[in-house]
Amino acid sequence: MQEKIKVLAEKYFNEFVEVRHHLHANPELSYQEFETSKYVQSKLNEYGIPFTVIATTGVVGLIKGKNPEKRIIALRADMDALPILEENDIPYKSKNEGVMHACGHDVHTTCLLGAAKILNELKSEWEGTVKLIFQPGEEKNPGGASLMIKDGVLENPSPQAIYALHVNTILEVGQLSFRSGKAMASADEIYITVKGKGGHAASPHITVDPILISSHLIIALQQLISRNNNPFNPSVLSITSFNGGNTTNVIPNEVKLMGTFRAMDEQWRFKAHELIKKLTTDLVQSMGGEVDLHIDVGYPCVMNNEKVTAEAMKLASDFMGAENVSETELRMGAEDFGYYAQQIPACFYRLGTMNTKKGITSGVHTPTFNIDEKAIEIGIGMMAMLGSSVELS
Repeated sequence: MQEKIKVLAEKYFNEFVEVRHHLHANPELSYQEFETSKYVQSKLNEYGIPFTVIATTGVVGLIKGKNPEKRIIALRADMDALPILEENDIPYKSKNEGVMHACGHDVHTTCLLGAAKILNELKSEWEGTVKLIFQPGEEKNPGGASLMIKDGVLENPSPQAIYALHVNTILEVGQLSFRSGKAMASADEIYITVKGKGGHAASPHITVDPILISSHLIIALQQLISRNNNPFNPSVLSITSFNGGNTTNVIPNEVKLMGTFRAMDEQWRFKAHELIKKLTTDLVQSMGGEVDLHIDVGYPCVMNNEKVTAEAMKLASDFMGAENVSETELRMGAEDFGYYAQQIPACFYRLGTMNTKKGITSGVHTPTFNIDEKAIEIGIGMMAMLGSSVELS
């Protein structure tokens, strides 16, 4: 099976480079992936794979091999792009100005389509069922994964495990990486409005200065995290926006702050929410102000199941060679794949896309992001291997 998959991944490589070019040139923002969804549906129709549409633009395909109930595996790819103006000078540059596949979701969707074609072609030679999940809205709350789950993507049939890959721009092409247990952080958005009493900047004593209050608050929030969290438990709070006032001699009535809170532990995560709320309210009120605070609870931590990840790593080592499989570094970035991992055993792994010799080194979420497209062949092959060959003990 391994050799057959390798041969087919190489055979279809150029075809799926073109698929990636189409997707890259036609990016769509989160929850607006209407044409992308239609394109995926057209490809599944072309391959003869039945599918359903859920969560508006999500597509769920099903491939049944021999003894289809013996093992049920889900493979997931995300389809949405980012609001970034592409700066690459390439033939397949984004046609939708200000929208770009800068996080590699075009690659993810391509790899899953390629794996689907191979798995369907070889379905008489492997046992079980593979559920193909093409998901919208990974880049934006509430996360397309949560909507897909709500619409029943993990039912009828219910997968025993789920896998997804993600491009890794600091890993050389030809490499795969895995991490067992805690892999990526939760992500919550923080919105704070500090309300004071504005007035003349030369008479601060008759104002309640929201800029001063907000300055104290930012520092206090940093201390709250560093003094209350176990230092061996990664956690980050970053205030990323401070908006208030528009001239030199006027103290404004209010200041708006925004930021993000990341954690690797769900218990600490929600304890921190309460600490943030209490500190913010107490500090602002103690300085004479009022406050509105909203924490938009986002994606949970990505927790890779130990057994499922170990089996995937073993399969990757057989497929790629052990020297080409490494451990993924811990990431404070977030992924809505964490929602799936809360429901069933999961493995989120990384596909190397960097090529330093060719100068392909730009990171994700940048206007010059691109990949060494040899990674597509590897990504297709590994997903097909997981679908057809991974053992669930």
